[in-house]
Amino acid sequence: MLSMDLKGRKALVAGSTQGIGLASAQALASLGADCVLISRDAAKLAGAIKTLDTSQGQQHSYLVADFQQPEQVEEVVRAFLKGNTVDILVNNSGGPAAGPVTEAKPEQFLQAFQQHLICNHVLVTLVSPGMKANNYGRIINIISTSVKIPLKNLGVSNTIRGAVASWAKTMANELGKFGITVNNVLPGATATGRLEAIIKNKVNNTGMDTEEVEREMLDEIPAQRFGQPEEIGAVVAFLATPAAAYVNGTSIPVDGGRTGSI
Repeated sequence: MLSMDLKGRKALVAGSTQGIGLASAQALASLGADCVLISRDAAKLAGAIKTLDTSQGQQHSYLVADFQQPEQVEEVVRAFLKGNTVDILVNNSGGPAAGPVTEAKPEQFLQAFQQHLICNHVLVTLVSPGMKANNYGRIINIISTSVKIPLKNLGVSNTIRGAVASWAKTMANELGKFGITVNNVLPGATATGRLEAIIKNKVNNTGMDTEEVEREMLDEIPAQRFGQPEEIGAVVAFLATPAAAYVNGTSIPVDGGRTGSI
């Protein structure tokens, strides 16, 4: 039977003080992984650590870095790797603000590109040598279903998410021979602060009330409900295990069936 055990594996999880990032860390820890959380808020990181499973002797820690500053991310993680190896990398960061692409400013694209693609690339560049040496690596990118079908009023996000998906596929092709997989998890409408912000933005722009906006969104989801962060985290955890060794270079929607493509 293929193993789902992550005991002895070390996972670096970005954007992990709340929402999908924290749920992913919790799921990985439940399978035995030692988790290293990385985000910009030390107080929230300290609180998040306390929610992770330690029943198998897992040892968790955290790093403080701002993903709007790739140089800082590189400095902090490079220092950490002087005495550590990462087996699992979960790339995750808050999405760009909503709005039509025709109204987006060039600096919005540049900031989102830095925060998402550049920081992802910095982290992969840093952790992949250790993964190669161990012939085991799992790189999991939390992106969006917009890489399948662009979403309304998310112009900057649609653009940058597509770039990240293309980067990830290229990376998967190059790293697969080293026992390293690269996959994307595409959350649909999930009950997080990000979803609340999208709903609030639509309420402000349309004059609809919150219930109307939510009902309109739910009507597009066959499951007729929003997802829970834990449901995304479960897919992340599976992709991190030895059992998922032959899943590589793919983008997996976790969206209750909303995405219209096959």
